Amino acid sequence: MILKGDEQVNFDAFDGMIFDLDGTLIDSEHIWEEIDKIFFSKRGLSVPEDYAQKVATMDLYEAAVFTRELVGLDETPEEMLAEWGAMAIHEYANNIKPVPSAAEFLEQLRSSGKKIALATASNEKLYTAVLKSNGMYSCFDCFVTTAEVTRGKEHPDVYRLAAEKLGLPPEKCLVFEDKVPCIRAARRGGFAVAACLFGAPDAEAEALRAEADLSYMDYIEFCKR
Repeated sequence: MILKGDEQVNFDAFDGMIFDLDGTLIDSEHIWEEIDKIFFSKRGLSVPEDYAQKVATMDLYEAAVFTRELVGLDETPEEMLAEWGAMAIHEYANNIKPVPSAAEFLEQLRSSGKKIALATASNEKLYTAVLKSNGMYSCFDCFVTTAEVTRGKEHPDVYRLAAEKLGLPPEKCLVFEDKVPCIRAARRGGFAVAACLFGAPDAEAEALRAEADLSYMDYIEFCKR
């Protein structure tokens, strides 16, 4: 059992685990902050206020369309994607590391017979590069991106598709996320949700705790069980 206040969450009741990638399994937030700074500074602009929060639940194409309209860029979304991709792929393949004990936890889940899915807004090239470079790719039974559904991660679609690919109903899956809108979306879809607090400022961590069924700072909290 994992405690949330006076309540108990039966971890062993879940047959499937559905993980977000950025900020939940891998420590990549700082990479995207740097990419944003470089991208906007090349155009003589500062990063717009709350930009990272606004694009956090979007896939890269949606983010490109949003950014183009937000600051009035002449480039096409495809040109923007190519520029972002060139900067990101090197970092994902070489420099991004897992959230503490994430790799060990995935191995523990795999050994215990749990089914594991990735539900991410990152594209296949990025998630493949970072998961393979950190030895985590083979732990997953399936991979789902927001490009495969009609709506972003502020809606439950991507989590439902992940559960479907695992062959499980939502109530038999536990979703791991690090953003409040995503947690709310997954819970609307019938999933229990674990909030990753790693790297979250105090105010954000408190909001995550309030929205999720359980929360954790480090996967070692699960590995000790």
